[in-house]
Amino acid sequence: MEDVVVTGRSTDVRTSIDSISYSLADDLQAATGSLADALRNVPSVDVDPQGNVSLRGDGNVTILIDGRPSGILSGEGRAQAIQQMQANQFSRVEVMTNPSAAYSPEGSGGVINLISRPNRPAAGGQRSGSVRANVGDHGRWNVGVSGSQVRDKLTLSTDLGVRADLIEQEVARYRLRPDSGTGLFAPSVQTQAISARSTSLFGRLGAEYNLSDRTQASLEVRGSNFDNEGSWSDEFEGRNASGVVNSAYLRDSDVEQGASQAGVTAQILQRFDGEGHEWTNEVRFDEGENGIRFASEVNPVVPGGPTTYETVDNGSSFGIIALTSAYVRPMGEAAKLRLGYELEIRTPEVSNSVSRGASAAAQTPVAGLTNRFKAEQTVNAIYATYERPLTSKLSGQFGLRLEQADIHTSQITTGATSSQDYFRAYPTFHLSYQLSDAQTLRGSYSRRIQRPQPAQLNPFVAYVDAQNLRSGNPDLEPQTTDAFEALWQMRSGQTFYQATAYYRDTQGAFTEVATIIGGGVLLVRPENLGARRDIGLEIVANGRLLPTLQYSASVNAYRQKIETIGLAGAEDRSGTQVSGRLNLNWVPNAKDFLQIGAIWNGDTLLAQGVRESGSLLNLGYRRKLTDTLALQLTVRDLLDDFGDVTVYDTPQFRDRTVRQFGGRAGYIGLTWSLGSGPRRQQDPQFDFGASPAGG
Repeated sequence: MEDVVVTGRSTDVRTSIDSISYSLADDLQAATGSLADALRNVPSVDVDPQGNVSLRGDGNVTILIDGRPSGILSGEGRAQAIQQMQANQFSRVEVMTNPSAAYSPEGSGGVINLISRPNRPAAGGQRSGSVRANVGDHGRWNVGVSGSQVRDKLTLSTDLGVRADLIEQEVARYRLRPDSGTGLFAPSVQTQAISARSTSLFGRLGAEYNLSDRTQASLEVRGSNFDNEGSWSDEFEGRNASGVVNSAYLRDSDVEQGASQAGVTAQILQRFDGEGHEWTNEVRFDEGENGIRFASEVNPVVPGGPTTYETVDNGSSFGIIALTSAYVRPMGEAAKLRLGYELEIRTPEVSNSVSRGASAAAQTPVAGLTNRFKAEQTVNAIYATYERPLTSKLSGQFGLRLEQADIHTSQITTGATSSQDYFRAYPTFHLSYQLSDAQTLRGSYSRRIQRPQPAQLNPFVAYVDAQNLRSGNPDLEPQTTDAFEALWQMRSGQTFYQATAYYRDTQGAFTEVATIIGGGVLLVRPENLGARRDIGLEIVANGRLLPTLQYSASVNAYRQKIETIGLAGAEDRSGTQVSGRLNLNWVPNAKDFLQIGAIWNGDTLLAQGVRESGSLLNLGYRRKLTDTLALQLTVRDLLDDFGDVTVYDTPQFRDRTVRQFGGRAGYIGLTWSLGSGPRRQQDPQFDFGASPAGG
């Protein structure tokens, strides 16, 4: 019989006193799919069919790339970017549900840090690189190239990725709304079919220069671009309380959507005597824009009438200027002090316009549906954390962050302005106790905030379609979360178990509230809940069922209670949500690797109803052809049934929206590694190396 060689890595899961990170090396969906595909396989993280990310049921999540905020992964276009960014540009995903004060408290659910693929040659090497190419069904494909080279004191690195995909979506809305004549409920049905081709491009160029043995300067230039083009068909039929059709139309649209971002980061790293004694100063600039345009032909059916033409243009842009200064000093006996200052200025703008006419050439702007809005948000912060052993088995980390936030908004079209400014303190506290060489107990507390996105403060009522409108809320206040966690962890060889009990108390939690206005049209806008409280248990397990069969599983179950003080059509609600994932990896020999992955997401409570989610089944296979060449095949959403259902149930109206996404996709591809193996230059703010003590 042929010998079976199984190779394991202890670094698939890395832990520290305030974070846990997961390797994407053996996630075959990450090798061929989008960032959304990769995040769905990470414990604690959920990504719904539209690309919205949540941590343990909380959708207010901050996403970083290599420890830095990303303009494209914040704001209005984040969900779209997550569905289109290539996952294979990242090597690990770090999850911080209770981050220390060294991280921004923005994001009540926590922080997800995406760690880029290694981009430097290994010690002693002069160059390295890789080429990744995959071809899928229905015209899908993606290509990625990365490389680096060392020339004396200078290291150059680059990454480039191009991705083409097919976007398909079917939507059915069933609505009961008050009949204007009788006051009784009258039904309507709206169906939509969306099909679009998408292309995404990502590029990064980095340079690092050693000014001396202790001083290093680095510069990074990056950019990304997403383009979608397709069609949108819309059918509507409304009936009166007697069941007679009194409104119907057909709407066919050409859709164009685009998003782009460009940025540059410059950094000076100064090292002092002793390992880990460093001072980093960094300046970062980012800017970008996002837009979507619908050019529609509307054909009235009941009552009949002439064809009309309509163009909807929604756009946004942003600018970010950030300065950071971070000082890290070991204090003896494994103690460490961190001090820092951060300044971030964001300047987003939003524009909406609607034009209509009897022909495509005769369209004129509709004044009540056209607006411009801009904002400026400035956050100044200082922080300190101190970590040290308290006894031979007990370690602690204590942190405090002080922030001053100033937010100014201007509704340019109407002249309305508003402002918010507040000073707040955000304490954090972490303890770690070593039960044995294999087992650890941890406890933590943090206070976090979720500031409204500037667009959420825009009072303008934006046109979505003839049956749906959306607006912001200038009175929306930040939500504050106090989070407590108690964790047990065991690591023995390739076996890893973790159980986390958690409690979150959120005051002023954001929620979307829907109301029926004239003609049965639904208006959705954000509001502050009275409170939301979550108490839950998450279990993560990695291990082996057989010498050649490895599993990775996680289950998150929590009880949620929401208080809806003063919200029309809403009531206090409570319920239990359960979600989970399971990956099975079979390694029959040194060359073959087979993966089966299943994901199931439970229901999410809303102030006026519930959002029902579903399941996803993925398959993958990798074959090592040579030491530098590998073949992979993947199928995403094998059953082709990924979607969700949103239900509003109020005394004033009822609405059920069913979304089905054409998610099934098959890929075949090759990965070719060149030169010496790569090594990542460490950022002093993050530990990308071996697991810290206790992990």
